[in-house]
Formats: sequence, structure tokens, C-alpha cells
Amino acid sequence: MATINILGVKHVYELSDPVPNGSVLVFIHGWLLSRHYWQPAIDRLSRSHQCLSYDLRGFGDSQLSPDAPGHLGYSPADYAKDLNHLLEQLNLQDVWLVGHSLGGTFALWTAHLFPQRVKGVICLNAGGGIYLKEEFERFRAVGQRIVQWRLRWFSQVSLMCWLFTRAAVAKPLPFIWGQQRVIDWVVANPEAALGALLDSTTEEEVHRLPHIVSQLQQPVYFIAGAKDKIMEPKYVHHLASFHTLFKRCCGENVIELDGCGHMSMLEQTEDLLHHLETILHRPQNSPLP
Repeated sequence: MATINILGVKHVYELSDPVPNGSVLVFIHGWLLSRHYWQPAIDRLSRSHQCLSYDLRGFGDSQLSPDAPGHLGYSPADYAKDLNHLLEQLNLQDVWLVGHSLGGTFALWTAHLFPQRVKGVICLNAGGGIYLKEEFERFRAVGQRIVQWRLRWFSQVSLMCWLFTRAAVAKPLPFIWGQQRVIDWVVANPEAALGALLDSTTEEEVHRLPHIVSQLQQPVYFIAGAKDKIMEPKYVHHLASFHTLFKRCCGENVIELDGCGHMSMLEQTEDLLHHLETILHRPQNSPLP
């Protein structure tokens, strides 16, 4: 674990050693999560690729100090700028971004704003682009309650951890991951947690995402969980359909994992690794005409 200052905020990251002829993979976690969920995949992928994982500003170990700058926003574009600063300071170019859930949105924005740094994007359990007013209002209200109802001692309650082994997944996760999910939930900075949720789910932001995907020249792939109730496969397919690869390859830039919920990197690590390696070695993975 290492730390780096990005726009006045200490960020925690982990970077494996460079690998000759390997890609550079950057892993971006989702809302109320942290870098830890990537470790099972990184343990394997770091043998053939250099891997970077980090905690988003206000989440995990990248906590906001009392003297942190007050002008930093929480929109997808703001988090994309954070990532660009991180890549710049670590001198990483031509990276593949692997983003989970909201992290997938941040990955797409980073590829859009800083195309010179991004070779390709792989979104896990991430999609969208359709704004349904009542559903989004309900989703935002539930999200706000989730943030407001937290208590630090929840992470010490076995029942709470047990519940989180079953939340948003098709099959229960090992207890240690339920405990980690509770820890990340309770330690997330409230301003960052609410800001990231609310700023990324406005009607304007939701409608902007398909336009961004349609403009990306890098290859973009989407991996969906067939039983994902948070980001249903139909919304993944919808967003993917705006990219050139979807039209050129008859939708083959979308992969569905059977029997998988919203935490694909933990639920089906082996299958996910297989698909990631297949994507990274595809010959068409270069800027599109």
C-alpha cells in the first residue's frame, strides 16, 4: 500500500511491478466499496500485467482530512480528473481501465476526457443511459438513507456482515467479504458518498453517458451479471449499443456471466479472468477508425 497526493487529498493505491509485453490495468471500484475487491483478480493478473488499484476520493483508505480542499466536486468528470492526476504522477500511459458499477462510469469519462492515456475500457456490472424519473428518484432516496443510517460499530456485528454477504449477489459471498463491505460502507465520507451518488444520477448525467460512449475511439467492453438486480443486463446492453464495437461486431462487446449478480469480480473470478485475458489479447484492440 502506498499513498499519493492528488489535488490536496491523500489517495491510497497499490501498484504491481511492470511486466514485459503485458498491459497496464487500472481497477476502479464502485460506490461504497474500495480497492480490496480487486485483489483476487490482481493476484492472478499481476503475473502477466502491471496492475494498479486505488481507493476513490472519500472511499476506503482515501479519506478526506479536515483541511482538504472544499472546491473538489464529486461528478464522474471530477473523479476522472483525479484518476488522470494519479496516472500522470505514476507515469502510466496506454492503460486499460477496468471499472465496476459506478467505477465503470468513471472509466468511460476518463477515456473521454483523457484519450491519450487510455488504450481501452472494460466495464463490469455497469451500464445505463436510460433515465426513468420515478425509479431514479426512488434509487436516490434509498441511497441517501443508506448513507445516513450508518454507525461505525456495524462492522463488528456478525448479523450485519452476514446480510452483506447476500446483498446484490446471486449466491452468498464468503463472510470476510461481507465484513469488508460493511467496513467500506461505514467508513465512506458522507459528503463524498452522497456527492458521488447524486451527481452521477441526474437526468443530465444519465443522458450524457451514451453520447460519451458513442464518441470513444478506444475499444470498450461490457461484462454483465445475468442475475444482477442493481444493473440489469438490459441496461448494460443499452449503453454498449452506442459504441462502434457493438455495431461492428454484432453486440460481441457485451458478455453476460450466467448466475452472476452485481459483484462479478468476487462471484465469478475465474470466468471474469478468462474474459479479461481474451479481451486484452484481441487483435482489434486499437483505436477505431
